[in-house]
Amino acid sequence: MLITVAAMVVIASVSAATVFADPVPPPTPPPVVDPDMTRTGLVSLEQVAPQRERLSIASAAMRRVITVDVLRGSGAAPRPVLYLLDGVDGDATSAWLTKGRAAEFFADKPVDVVLPAGGTGSMYSDWVRHDTQLGLNRWETFLTTELPPIVESLLRSDGRRAIAGVSMGAQAAIMLAQRHPGWYRAVAGMSGCYSTADPLGHAVTTITVASRGGDVDNLWGPPVGPEWAAHDSVLNAEALRGTAIYLSAATGLPTGADLMAVANSSTIVDALATAGGGAALEAGARSCTELFAARLAALRIPAAVEYTADGMHTWPDFEAQLPKAWQVLAQALELSKSQ
Repeated sequence: MLITVAAMVVIASVSAATVFADPVPPPTPPPVVDPDMTRTGLVSLEQVAPQRERLSIASAAMRRVITVDVLRGSGAAPRPVLYLLDGVDGDATSAWLTKGRAAEFFADKPVDVVLPAGGTGSMYSDWVRHDTQLGLNRWETFLTTELPPIVESLLRSDGRRAIAGVSMGAQAAIMLAQRHPGWYRAVAGMSGCYSTADPLGHAVTTITVASRGGDVDNLWGPPVGPEWAAHDSVLNAEALRGTAIYLSAATGLPTGADLMAVANSSTIVDALATAGGGAALEAGARSCTELFAARLAALRIPAAVEYTADGMHTWPDFEAQLPKAWQVLAQALELSKSQ
């Protein structure tokens, strides 16, 4: 009954947000596939700011060039690496940079931050089929096999790594950590959902993919197939034992920053999108997080779980969660509290 009720909450919350508050962006052409791109490697590097570089990386898995922003940390290399995943929109530049103030937050931290761009509606996963709207997605292969040797060699990393994300990126961060035990020392999920095979997880995953025009059957095949269960972090939570975990979610009630964002919206439609969509989506994420946290507790797997009394599914609230997540990540990366 718990899963059924939670699924109803999330379906109602996310559907409401999609229908009347969070309109789906106009369809854009899927990323172009280059059949001749059979090697992975660094194509170009652009210095964007003193501590920020933009990499163009050829991915043999996805047959296209992927843009990745890198924030170099303070102090001398080698440093650990944090992979930071975006939400469902997968903009050309990670919203962690354009909306979440990640560059400002990490400027004085002794960690290099890697922010991939362009994962729209992908779940940052390897899809079983090419999708007519979202294209060819092999994000798990890119993030765990292709990208690390390139970026960590460039940064002269010390081999310590963590991963974190928000919303769709939160689900993906936890998913990648449980599917690759020991690869990351720590993982943080902010305002995400972590099941895929039960009614709750299937609903959230389907709506996430469909909200950006994708066909969820191209993701992991039929919902009764083994890949849905294999990507379910609630079912496979045991694989996270030994990994430091941080989870957070709010209630959907607006904070002062949220109210300012609503008040500063350029149109009534934008204001409704911020208020209604943010509230409904965060209420759903809260249900998802409670379910996952309960599973971890039942398995006696330690996790730092932060439930805030107010906060919506908006970037001001995600930004506020980042310092709390960083405390857990930094400790696992063996960085001092002052850093």
